[in-house]
Amino acid sequence: METSPDFREEKSPIKMPLPLNSGHRIDHDKQRYPNCIVWTPIPCITWLIPIIGHMGIGTSTGVIRDFAGPYFVSEDDMAFGRPTKYWQMDPNKVRTRKSQHPRETWDTCVYEASEEYKGRMHNLCCDNCHSHCAMALDLMEYDGSRNWNMVKLCFLMLIYGKYVSVCGFLKTWLPFLILTGIIIVLAAVLT
Repeated sequence: METSPDFREEKSPIKMPLPLNSGHRIDHDKQRYPNCIVWTPIPCITWLIPIIGHMGIGTSTGVIRDFAGPYFVSEDDMAFGRPTKYWQMDPNKVRTRKSQHPRETWDTCVYEASEEYKGRMHNLCCDNCHSHCAMALDLMEYDGSRNWNMVKLCFLMLIYGKYVSVCGFLKTWLPFLILTGIIIVLAAVLT
């Protein structure tokens, strides 16, 4: 009688670098962003200041967790719609916990940050979705750092974030450009 092969991961004392996405692929259609920070515009706020938006963090399988409001962390349903930008992180830069694989540490830290934020009041300026993602990165000591914060993530997303599509780019920038155009036209007409 033939037995099925055992697909469980073997424990090895030698740590091999993981593939960047740990075997899971980014899938824009299914909104799966493994080991990613994701971002989407917030109506009205992003229209005025395009670098300010809503942020979430993907587990190693790509499930998005985001601090969506007071005492609430959503899963796979971002508060302001589908991601328009993503920044894929390298799981090899996670400081693994005792006897855990980097993917397990990543997921554990995302879970712990989410559980903490389920008990917090949302504050647009001080303790928000960016802070939730920063806490997860702090817990995993991503890239050897425990100094992640909302401002740092905002600017790094601006630098390293990739748009999911041309539509994602337009959803982010078109309202701002239209408002700017209206202001320029009104200023020209009124002077």
